[in-house]
Amino acid sequence: MFSRVIFRQEFKQALEEALDRKQISLKELAELAKIPVATIYKITSGERDPRLSTVRAIVQALEPFDQDTIAIIAAKFLLDEIGNQTISLDGKKYRIKGYPAHTMEDCIVAAVRAEKEGAAGLICAPILAALIERIVDIPVVILKPDISSYEEAIKSLTRQLE
Repeated sequence: MFSRVIFRQEFKQALEEALDRKQISLKELAELAKIPVATIYKITSGERDPRLSTVRAIVQALEPFDQDTIAIIAAKFLLDEIGNQTISLDGKKYRIKGYPAHTMEDCIVAAVRAEKEGAAGLICAPILAALIERIVDIPVVILKPDISSYEEAIKSLTRQLE
C-alpha cells in the first residue's frame, strides 16, 4: 500500500510507482487529491518536498479512508444471486459490490477496477487469488465452495450424462 511504502523510500519514487500501478495520471491525481497539478509536477520532478497536508491529500486520493466496500469477482449469474447488499460485522457496515468476470482477463480488470474504486478488499476464486494478490494492494480472500456445491454439480452432470 502506498501509505506504507512512503516511509520506506523517497516520496517521489513511491508516488511514481503508485501512479504507474494504479494507472493514474498526474492530472487525475491532482483532481482526486484537490491539489494544483503544478504542485504534483513539482513533487514528481524533485523540485519540492511535499507538506504534510499534501501527503495526506495524496494518500487519501490513492487509498480512500472510507473503504467500506467488499468486492466479489465472479460470474454474473452468481452475482445476481448475491445482489448488492450491505452486511454488518462487529458494528461496521460493509457494502458488497459484484464485479462480473468470465475470463482471466476480465478478472484482472475487475480486480484493478475494484481497487481503483476504493474497495477495502476482494473475494475471488482460488485459481485467481495468487495472481490477483500480486496485482492489487488490498487484501484478497479465496471463495471456497463447500461440499454441497460439488455434490450439486455432480448430480447435474450425471443427469446430463443419462
